[in-house]
Amino acid sequence: MKKTVLILLALVVFTSVSAQQSLNDYKYIVIPNKFDFLKEADQYRLNSLTKFLFEKYNFETLMEDEVLPSDYGKNNCLGLKADLLKESTMFKTKLVVQLKNCKNQVVYTSSEGESRDKNYKIAYNQALRKAFKSIESANYSYNPENVILLTSSTQDVAEEQEEIKILKEEIENLKNEKEVAVKESKVKDEVVAKVKETVSVSQSPNTLKRVNVLYAQKTQNGFQLVDSTPKVVYIIKETGMSNVYLVEGKNAILYKLDANWILEYYENTKLQTKIVNIKF
Repeated sequence: MKKTVLILLALVVFTSVSAQQSLNDYKYIVIPNKFDFLKEADQYRLNSLTKFLFEKYNFETLMEDEVLPSDYGKNNCLGLKADLLKESTMFKTKLVVQLKNCKNQVVYTSSEGESRDKNYKIAYNQALRKAFKSIESANYSYNPENVILLTSSTQDVAEEQEEIKILKEEIENLKNEKEVAVKESKVKDEVVAKVKETVSVSQSPNTLKRVNVLYAQKTQNGFQLVDSTPKVVYIIKETGMSNVYLVEGKNAILYKLDANWILEYYENTKLQTKIVNIKF
């Protein structure tokens, strides 16, 4: 008999210590405006009484509709959601306080408080105060050092949000690159179309002339074109576009159209076009 009593006492002590350690990890108690078994918000002043009793035993409380503190807004795992469970019979009103964490897991369940009063307002008041006796014995004191144990889910969310942000930035960059590529393609198409139109209009015996073969010799930023003498006929410089060169010392441009190299320049305000035979 004595051994059985000792075992029961040990279990009670262990349960009390375990509850105390668990409750101490949480900073806030969030109280709803209405409990499920009641018809109205704060009916019988039961929600207000719950808030009062938690604060009496050193808990910091929040009503679910009030402005939240910044730390709780960033990490709702700092708080426990309070609920009252009604387990009444014909002759008794019974209440149990239950606390759930941010993962909706039950962290704490109080001892059962009961009342035989037939007046609900008095019965609920008495039963709730008796249920809070076990919460009082927990000797709650918030321990911020253990908060890291509760923030893992929040950290996961933060990491996911950061990944989403990076992904959005990458998508935006790809979108911008695609827009730039499309614009460049349109510019090149317009240039080629204009060049073809110019060559087509300019290809007459007076304006289109073929010169002797010129040989391209690489320079630092382009080529020099020499004839068979050898004499430097043109010095051409690279541009930002493929197969398009500026001619040094002349108001002229050299570009490739289909299989031909075209030299364009103005002479007496009139556009002149030549096909240049170049060997690279």
